[in-house]
Amino acid sequence: MALVPAPQSTGRVLELGCYMQLTPLFQRMCGYREVRGAYLGTPGRVDTRTLSFADGEFSCLVDHFDAERDPFPYPDNHFDLVVATEIIEHMIFDPLHLLLESRRVLAEGGVLLLSTPNAAALAVVAKVLEGADNPQIYPQYKRPNPLEPETGHVHEYTAIELGRTVEAAGFEIDRLFTTYLDEYANHHRLLSLLAANGYRTDHRGEQTWCLAIKHSGLPVNRYPSFLYYEP
Repeated sequence: MALVPAPQSTGRVLELGCYMQLTPLFQRMCGYREVRGAYLGTPGRVDTRTLSFADGEFSCLVDHFDAERDPFPYPDNHFDLVVATEIIEHMIFDPLHLLLESRRVLAEGGVLLLSTPNAAALAVVAKVLEGADNPQIYPQYKRPNPLEPETGHVHEYTAIELGRTVEAAGFEIDRLFTTYLDEYANHHRLLSLLAANGYRTDHRGEQTWCLAIKHSGLPVNRYPSFLYYEP
């Protein structure tokens, strides 16, 4: 929430992958006048979700669609902020579609806020050196649940790769950094090993954060070669 910018021209925010955890805070703490949610499902379906607080209720509309295949059901330049936390790593087919549609529905100067696990984290380096476990931060499959289908982590990004991906979608990077998770603190000793062998030591936290700004004049690379291949 500390990274959420103040409302700008529209006062609207869209949260992709809406679980009603941060959702009410965009209005109650950050001052957005309209909060909209999105969730994977059949296009055209719209739910109303409500949470009760001591001083009243919060409710918002949640639209269902596939964020990497369907056009987002919103007009151009509609939101000041699009939030996509812990979602891009789940994309199966076309992550740039999500980013380009986010760019389209953002007003000029609007902000995209992303978070995702870091594929180059110290925890990943430790797993590779130990050679036993899958090096992704979250490699497990979710147990099948027909009522709540979910795709696991298809592609975990390095922080630098995420920045390049966001730039390919025509955004200017405002902030890009990683943070460490306490559960992996015992791996911090690997920083000296990396430095001693000429490897970079920045962007080694387990969580990547990115704030990016929409500027209409920036170029778009629809299928960057580091992310897509042509069969």
